[in-house]
Amino acid sequence: MTNIVNHWIGGKSAEGASGTYGPVTNPATGAVTTEVAFASVDEVDAAVAAAKEAYLTWGQSSLAQRTSILFRFRALLDAHRDEIAELITAEHGKVHSDALGEVARGLEIVDLACGITVQLKGELSTQVASRVDVSSIRQPLGVVAGITPFNFPAMVPLWMFPIAVACGNTFVLKPSEKDPSAAVKLAELLSEAGLPDGVFNVVHGDKVAVDRLLEHPDVQAVSFVGSTPIARHIHTTATANGKRVQALGGAKNHMLVLPDADLDAAADAAVSAAYGSAGERCMAISAVVAVGAVGDELVEKIRERAEKIKIGPGTDPSSEMGPLITKAHRDKVATYVRGAAAEGCEVVLDGTGYTVDGHEDGHWIGISLLDRVPTTAKAYQDEIFGPVLCVLRAETYEEGVALINASPFGNGTAIFTRDGGAARRFQLEIEAGMVGVNVPIPVPVGYHSFGGWKDSLFGDHHIYGNDGTHFYTRGKVVTTRWPDPADTPAGVDLGFPRNH
Repeated sequence: MTNIVNHWIGGKSAEGASGTYGPVTNPATGAVTTEVAFASVDEVDAAVAAAKEAYLTWGQSSLAQRTSILFRFRALLDAHRDEIAELITAEHGKVHSDALGEVARGLEIVDLACGITVQLKGELSTQVASRVDVSSIRQPLGVVAGITPFNFPAMVPLWMFPIAVACGNTFVLKPSEKDPSAAVKLAELLSEAGLPDGVFNVVHGDKVAVDRLLEHPDVQAVSFVGSTPIARHIHTTATANGKRVQALGGAKNHMLVLPDADLDAAADAAVSAAYGSAGERCMAISAVVAVGAVGDELVEKIRERAEKIKIGPGTDPSSEMGPLITKAHRDKVATYVRGAAAEGCEVVLDGTGYTVDGHEDGHWIGISLLDRVPTTAKAYQDEIFGPVLCVLRAETYEEGVALINASPFGNGTAIFTRDGGAARRFQLEIEAGMVGVNVPIPVPVGYHSFGGWKDSLFGDHHIYGNDGTHFYTRGKVVTTRWPDPADTPAGVDLGFPRNH
């Protein structure tokens, strides 16, 4: 019997009223295991209405009430991390250890939200003029929405809604229809933790649901993580409808390897960052820039390590890399490898045509490594989102930095070197939002903010950290004067107010 994933509206499961459902596939087997309800405009409106009604009380709730619920949610999330990881593996395909890591990084943001009282502290200046005090406070926006991708079905929602609800907002989540079950499990745990009905809602679906959230007059802000074309659409449409937007787009993350680098460490890092989660990470390293004469040795070290990666179902503890999310995506990734040689690339490893015994219908692809990749090749220009690593060559540090900065993407980047001066130059000169020095995937800890530059970010705010708190609140300044009973009335003064 096929499992059905329904919406979560007003604190309970809500069966799909539209009658439209989408398939959810187990990527390791290729079998459709679940159907997910697709929301109509009316169902999105119902979720927003539930959130709007809940905001009337939640927006006025005390910080103590909000954080006590979040502390209980954090304990439940920790207790159910294995169960959530199993849901992720079943629908996304990533190996269980990787899914557990996703939940752990999401927990960091819940930790941050539990301490939101510090982030929301206001400011007070006394006696700015005679008996005049000025205070600055931050208040919630109202109903906010999150639209999240398939590659991190638990972590990316956890980057958004804990901060949003801790700030006093109510939330409508539209997760990926490819792996929706983790989002519903999060909703159930929030309800068990005591979150009032309607504060957190989940609607599933496709462009119909997304566009309604972008246009709905009661949605005040939209958070998004996904590809650059969709991020641009989200930003353009939502801002045209008067909403605050943070839309994180695609990436082509580079790793610059200087001649003095520890090549074994660099090769380990490149393989881990390029092929982890089958390359379906916005922070994956997809391009290595080898500087000087180290290229041949580095490529050989990468090849030796990549060939040993065990590919198999995410439920197998011995598997290091699982399948891709869909057959269509697997086939698209394969086209980049099959067309690489004709575009001037040297194909060192070709992972197309890979299968796993006993799981022949799964969405499998093996490891691919392309060397001496020209910047004109599609494998370099596009965000492949699969286990394909491109190696480019540069003669000097300056040439390598210029190559990286010429990319339209600016999500994350890394440098591998023993030279502190070169590393310092790199972190100042490189045009990217997140930089690693001998760290291949520089995803910031929760109390800093995550976000890129250029075509990797649309909007003014990065996600979580201080940027997250500021995104989900708006400032208000209050000027107060309490006259002394002995004051003489000042009389009418039409001049511009001056502090004295």
